[in-house]
Amino acid sequence: MIGLKSIARTAFALSAAGALLSGCGDASSDGSLAGGALPRQETLYLSGQQTSAPGSFNPLAESWAASWPVGGRFNLMYEPLITYNSLNGQIEDLLGHLVEELSNNDSIVVDLNPAAKWSDGKSVTSTDVTFMFLRGSLNTAEQISAIHVDTLKNGPEGQVTERLSFMVNKAQRNNPLTVRDLLQATRIAPSHVFEPMIKEKGLDEVKKMPMDQNPVVSGPYGLRSTNETKIVLERRDDYWGNAALHNGQLPAPKYIVHPIYKNNEHNTIAMREGNLDASQSFIPRINRKASAGVHTWWNEPPYFRPGAMPMLVINTTKEPLNDKRFRRALATAIDYNALRQFAVSNYTSTLKAGLIMPTDLEGKYIVDEDLPKYGANLAINDDAERLATVKQMLSEAGYKSVFNSDGSLDHMENAKGEKLPTLSITSPAGWTDWEAMVTIAVDGMRKAGIDIREGFVDGGAYWPAMGLGNFDLVMHKPVADVTPSLPWSRFNEIMSSRDWQPLGGWAGVNIGRYNKPGSEEYRPEVDQLLSAIPLMTDSTEIAKAYRELNKIFMEDQPSIPLVYLPEQFYEFSDRVWTNWPTAENPYAPAQLPWVASGTKILWNLKLAK
Repeated sequence: MIGLKSIARTAFALSAAGALLSGCGDASSDGSLAGGALPRQETLYLSGQQTSAPGSFNPLAESWAASWPVGGRFNLMYEPLITYNSLNGQIEDLLGHLVEELSNNDSIVVDLNPAAKWSDGKSVTSTDVTFMFLRGSLNTAEQISAIHVDTLKNGPEGQVTERLSFMVNKAQRNNPLTVRDLLQATRIAPSHVFEPMIKEKGLDEVKKMPMDQNPVVSGPYGLRSTNETKIVLERRDDYWGNAALHNGQLPAPKYIVHPIYKNNEHNTIAMREGNLDASQSFIPRINRKASAGVHTWWNEPPYFRPGAMPMLVINTTKEPLNDKRFRRALATAIDYNALRQFAVSNYTSTLKAGLIMPTDLEGKYIVDEDLPKYGANLAINDDAERLATVKQMLSEAGYKSVFNSDGSLDHMENAKGEKLPTLSITSPAGWTDWEAMVTIAVDGMRKAGIDIREGFVDGGAYWPAMGLGNFDLVMHKPVADVTPSLPWSRFNEIMSSRDWQPLGGWAGVNIGRYNKPGSEEYRPEVDQLLSAIPLMTDSTEIAKAYRELNKIFMEDQPSIPLVYLPEQFYEFSDRVWTNWPTAENPYAPAQLPWVASGTKILWNLKLAK
């Protein structure tokens, strides 16, 4: 399952990145490598993923502990079997090839590329794959019950291909969608390197090893150096994929440097000055940076392709948040136009009610006629009208707002006349775009008589609060990565009660504790739909199921989506490197060239003239 740990990676990337470092300016004028300087014309500077001093480069480490480019969907050092193209929804080859015609609800079939090799010259084999999925990786056993390996003789001189059938674990999850997610999200590690160490030290101890000295990798880059200020990768000219996947071509940059920034401002300065080639940090008013060579996917709003849905997840176990009428009033009280304009610099299209994004891949499941019938009214632009609407909703639900003589809100009362505690929205401190969203949401709610405040906390408090349910409302971005299972995985993360946890128990999904089994409000059809969709093959039936799920979400409002934001804030400078993918040149998704299908950018970049 994709839970809080994967979310943490992209949420940190959405936030601030690091101090402007000399590393961005370490290109020597003569192009030499003396003193560690890197020639600018051979070096690609990327930022926005690593936000603190590097730690582990171990592919077996917990995802939250591993440094870029190891701890996420990063293909530069360790590679998955396949990649997912978020632009067109296609599965693309890497270490393997998805055999679509043989894949079904029982198993997902992948042929290993016989050309794939590790940097020490050994072949990537089924032993590496089974090691990673059945022993070395995390959280895969519930999705995959076994991996069957067959050998096929094909190609010249009886070349042998290994065919792997990933058996769907019908006893626990019976979900081929999450198996596909895992195949593109799980990086393969060399078993011949790790098995001897595990035999000697044990798996838990091996996972703690930093693996920062000449690691054996399969990807196009290896680790050159690392310190508190930057991570430096160096191109592997003997990378197997150059010949097998890229017609013998080498990636254009010889070096890739990830400087570590402390905040968005320093990141913006580096982009504007041409010391940074691409970033995934939030840069406000990006259109004003075009004169400095900084560009995005589109040249006009929303500038970025939508891929994520930040929202307020509601703790449905607490009064009055356990009342869906109150939750719908909360959703109605927010000025969504202000969110779009002031919080995210118009980087979002107009929000629609529901949990489905209006994208090329998901939008076909939205039924527009359902939105005004079941969803909260998100389109009230007049402040007075919005205020009156929310006050009426609260009054009809039995809630009363008590004001002081100066007109300020004092407190709220329930239908019994009991004073309700002040609510709080928990959100990471320093994540400027999220802080702005929370501030605007609180302002609208308080104007409508809802007693609520901002609750900005550091990361050390934020993540445990989410998992343990120690919040009233919390800012959250479910399913931070665009994967083959969307929009199912977003519904699952917000609404699934299969793994429902009480307050204090760790919840990897459904952190709002919605739809408690056995309660009066329990709706079994939610879990029934979530179980059925991954096994459906008929497009009409799939659309019907998503329509029903979306209706239930809109009726019950267990969370409040705020905006549509990109999977990554894909920004690039064309002052040193050109031929970045754009809407006019869509050869790759709007992703930094370390993620999934975006890695192909490295073979297409050209030096500016």
